[in-house]
Order: sequence, then C-alpha cells, then structure tokens
Amino acid sequence: MSEKLNQNRKNAIAFYEMAYNGNPKKAVELYVGAEYIQHNPLVGDGPQPFIEYFNRMAGEYPDKSIEFVRSVAEGDLIALHTHQMWPDEEEYVTMDFFRFDANGKIVEHWDSMQQIPKTSANNNTMY
Repeated sequence: MSEKLNQNRKNAIAFYEMAYNGNPKKAVELYVGAEYIQHNPLVGDGPQPFIEYFNRMAGEYPDKSIEFVRSVAEGDLIALHTHQMWPDEEEYVTMDFFRFDANGKIVEHWDSMQQIPKTSANNNTMY
C-alpha cells in the first residue's frame, strides 16, 4: 500500500472516531476538504450539517461506542467496516466509504448501516 493511501486510511479512521466521539467540528477542520458531498439521506451536504448531526448524536447518545473492524483502501477511496454499540444494547454494523481529494482531504461520503439481529439463520457473525 502506498504511503499516501495508508495515510488516507489513517485519516478516515481518525476523522470518523473524532466525529463519532463528540468532536465533529475539529474532525472537519482537520480532515475535510473544500467540499463535502454527503450521500447519507439523514445528513445534509457540506461540513456544517455534518457537524450539527454528530453534535446531536453526541448529546442524545453520549454512551455510544465504535470499534473499527477493518479498512480497505483503493485509489482515492477508503472503506471502513465498523461495529457500533448504542444504548439499550443496540448494535449496528456499518460500512462507510470516503473519497479523498489530491490533498488527502475527505470530500465525499457514502454509508450503509444495519442493526445486528439477536438471532441469525447462520452461525456467521456480521464481521
């Protein structure tokens, strides 16, 4: 893996962790580029809607936590596979994709989130 691709991977994890754990403004200042295109239908385009969304999540769910299970890096894209733990024993698996610009800044985001069910038709985990 190239040094730049590995740095983008580290930055995607740091960005996500910082925003998720209650400091989205700093995450945006450090890791987001001149534009921020958002594909999650619950979050508006641009840095400010992102900050507002994650500030609201931190206020409403201060005891949530996240584990980064794996990452995949290719070209200008970084994919993160995470395990999120929320209050009331709710757990989610997420897959987030971040596109980086030539300056190593995040400029676009896609995600998919699924609640982990209590039972499964197979013996495999979601990780």
